[in-house]
Amino acid sequence: MNIDFPYHFDRRGRTASTDDSDHVRDMIEQLLFTHPGERVNRPDFGSGLLQLVFSPNSPELAAALQFTLQAALQRWLGDVIDVGALEVTSQDSTLQVYLAYVIRATGEARTDTFARSLP
Repeated sequence: MNIDFPYHFDRRGRTASTDDSDHVRDMIEQLLFTHPGERVNRPDFGSGLLQLVFSPNSPELAAALQFTLQAALQRWLGDVIDVGALEVTSQDSTLQVYLAYVIRATGEARTDTFARSLP
């Protein structure tokens, strides 16, 4: 059983659970949108992605961000997924990450889009 993210209760009043492929997606989302230093016992966990939302768009920033995210995914989830494609776009205050990956345990190929809007 995997606990669903974000934490909530199911219709029976119990902790909501999810299947393995959705749990992997949840782990990726947590990694992408966690600031380094936010977790007490793992201060280097996270990607720093949200810190760059308001930075001016440029090819150099896009390349640096892609490299940083690729490294974070490899470090923290390299034993769980194989990253195929990664693309980050920023428009106004919305950040969007397109990720194509394969779940190592099942061989299932997935593509997911992760988006976060800031106030």
